[in-house]
Amino acid sequence: MRLSLFLLTTLCFFCSTGIAQTIQQNSGWLFLMNTTKFNDKWGAHLDVQLRSANNWEQLRNFMFRPGVTYYINNKNEVTLGYLLNETFTQLTGVSDNRLTEHRIWQQYIYKHKISTILTSHRFRTEQRFIERYGKNDLFSQRFRYFLRFILPLKKGQENFDKGPFVALQNEVFLNLQNKDDLNGHVFDQNRAYGAVGYRLSKKLDIEAGYLNQTSKGLNNSTMNHAIQLALYTRF
Repeated sequence: MRLSLFLLTTLCFFCSTGIAQTIQQNSGWLFLMNTTKFNDKWGAHLDVQLRSANNWEQLRNFMFRPGVTYYINNKNEVTLGYLLNETFTQLTGVSDNRLTEHRIWQQYIYKHKISTILTSHRFRTEQRFIERYGKNDLFSQRFRYFLRFILPLKKGQENFDKGPFVALQNEVFLNLQNKDDLNGHVFDQNRAYGAVGYRLSKKLDIEAGYLNQTSKGLNNSTMNHAIQLALYTRF
């Protein structure tokens, strides 16, 4: 537990330092995620996200991410998937205010418990096909590491099936290829998140929280303060 908390704190600190000339933004994110097990070995992943622009002025991102999961055992799983990311802009002088990014992604998840705390580690690689205004489309690769804790607030439960909880997580993004055409740095962004939620059953969680997203740009950096509402379903 101490090692995991130390790792979470270190990631947050490392990825938040050295961010000068930072632009502050505020937004809202809606996150819907479903996992479905067909049998003991195979299943499907799907998450859909809606993200607003600064100050909730408009819809900025629509993200649709399906995948196929192979369950190695009850603690380890791998997934191969695709993502469609539509970014809506308000630029003048362009024929289409929408930019499209396609991704192929692979991930490995390891889950375990620390006392009653549910812990998950996610390692994800992405191959990104990025549309850009006035430039050729860009191919890039990125690595992401995600650490999440779920702390049940109701005591005396060996298996957490129902009740309130606190969620803490952090995710770091690193550019692996063509970083000079993105922001010129290996570090891309970091997302630190804290939330409160309620597990209605083994199949359904709802939660609401605050997400701090720090992104490194070519000339400056952005800190986005996002309120996120999330729904998790499991079948």
